[in-house]
Amino acid sequence: MNAVIKVGGKQYFVKENDEIFIEKLDANPGDSISFDQVLMIDSKVGSPFLEGATVLGEVIKNGKQRKIRIFKYKSKDRSNRKTQGHRQPYTKVKITKINNG
Repeated sequence: MNAVIKVGGKQYFVKENDEIFIEKLDANPGDSISFDQVLMIDSKVGSPFLEGATVLGEVIKNGKQRKIRIFKYKSKDRSNRKTQGHRQPYTKVKITKINNG
């Protein structure tokens, strides 16, 4: 069974037993989590969400992604080269069950 869920302003296409990286949630590893904002299950489409449909998951780990490099550069100005880094926090979730409602 396939589903599209909305978490943290982003949409994710999920199946059972998938592991997804989502925006950081206030949950500890091993906690169960329920996603109520289900946009679509198989061919059923909600407007905007499906009534009574939920997607259940289990938090695997919280962490930070690898560092990305950001270069700020102004042409013809050698003294203003800057390098900044950023690590986005995430929560890794395993989808355990998709309830049709």
